[in-house]
Amino acid sequence: MPHPSTDSNTAPSPDPIWISEPAALDAQLARPLARVGLDTEFIRERTYWPKLALVQIALEVDGGLRILLVDTLAPGMAEPVARLLRDRSVLKVMHSPSEDLVAFSHDCGALPDPLFDTQAAAALAGMDAGMGYQRLVEQVTGVLLPKGETRSDWLRRPLSTAQLGYAADDVRHLFALHDELDRRLGELGRRDWLAADARRTLERAAAPESERWPHLSLRAAQFLDPPAQQRLLRLLRWREAYARETDRPRTWILDNELANALARQPPPDAAGLQARLDAHPKAPRKLGPLIWKVLNEPLPDEADAPDASGIERLDRQRMRAVKDAVALRGRELGLPDGVLASRKHLEALLLAPGQWPGALEGWRREQLEPVLAPLLAGIATGVGNRD
Repeated sequence: MPHPSTDSNTAPSPDPIWISEPAALDAQLARPLARVGLDTEFIRERTYWPKLALVQIALEVDGGLRILLVDTLAPGMAEPVARLLRDRSVLKVMHSPSEDLVAFSHDCGALPDPLFDTQAAAALAGMDAGMGYQRLVEQVTGVLLPKGETRSDWLRRPLSTAQLGYAADDVRHLFALHDELDRRLGELGRRDWLAADARRTLERAAAPESERWPHLSLRAAQFLDPPAQQRLLRLLRWREAYARETDRPRTWILDNELANALARQPPPDAAGLQARLDAHPKAPRKLGPLIWKVLNEPLPDEADAPDASGIERLDRQRMRAVKDAVALRGRELGLPDGVLASRKHLEALLLAPGQWPGALEGWRREQLEPVLAPLLAGIATGVGNRD
């Protein structure tokens, strides 16, 4: 199937232009640009890192819109894409870009800076939190977009007409969203809030850190005693590092159920471990010796790990009071639920009063600290620890 026009001198048009040579992309980006719309298509089903398959770029050219579909499977294409991403004179408008940032960082070694996230902007403007692109486009522009290619194989070549149309639509309306949302944020005086959130997002993407206490995210960990929680912590940290190193999905290495079972009832010896792995349909049988070593080597900081059962043992009345205070402040600001603080971050704050999670620093802490300080001050030392 033929691709859209490949002539880099095509007149401005909403029809997408297929770009498969670095020189063609350089030619398209040679003109002065104030902003671009960006999106990506990638595959991450069999790998830890997303495999970047396509980059969509929306440009404003001579008063019109031009959409480029950049074939990042073509040799040498990462370099011109990276140059655009690093150009701080060009605003990058994206929608909910967290996974796109991982793909850009891994395949291009660069991140889109400065960044305007239309999903985050919509939330700060008082619209729903976590709003999808199609719904946001419909609310702002009245255009109803199809959803037919969300699980498509973007590594195939050539892409189908439906794939090309879907990919182009993902950036076609970003400028309209930016214009309207930026206007609303300006009226509310919240442009700085969005910029601060974007900086934090880019900082996290530039230096991705593994979650320090991954056991807290597993509900089953709440029912483990402290030694078992420490064993689970060892397994989960090792799994994360091994997944990154081998570029394989976490659950392909060790699924949560098996990790929890090994932590709860550790085998008596290496042979016992291997027998349990051999009996489990999804177990990494060849990794038995490595898993045995991980299970039995204490981590330097595991004694500092928060007790996962402390989340269950938090004072429910106080937790409700904190949640109600946050919800009230959110309503006063006209923000959707969850934008000021997630339950996860409030739990962390209650488990360690005075230690504000990084996600709540900045403007969020400025808004929350005055209303939460009296509640946090009343929390007894040692809440969340075992009696």
